[in-house]
Amino acid sequence: YITNNLEKISLFAGTHNEQSSYLLMDLMEEKKIKNNDDRVWFGQLYGMSDNISFNLANEKYNVTKYLPFGPVKDVMPYLIRRAEENTSVAGQTNRELNLIKTERKRRKIQNSN
Repeated sequence: YITNNLEKISLFAGTHNEQSSYLLMDLMEEKKIKNNDDRVWFGQLYGMSDNISFNLANEKYNVTKYLPFGPVKDVMPYLIRRAEENTSVAGQTNRELNLIKTERKRRKIQNSN
């Protein structure tokens, strides 16, 4: 619905799920929506799914990171809910850790242990 009505509404896809991102990218291509169309944005929590954010940005998609701000007693329940609701992130955690390790090796960064 949204991609058919971009003249009236914008889309913010807040997702840490790689497959969901691909789905929207494919839909945008199918609907001939430019990668950098100001009405379509991808977003992730700061520090999560950076591989998705960086690759989207590299392909000129609009990407933003958001950072919950406030007292810890208010922010932590929010972050816990996000983690519980987004079980798909759990499957990507090992993959993301391996990407970080690969990048550290590429940069020749030693462990501080």
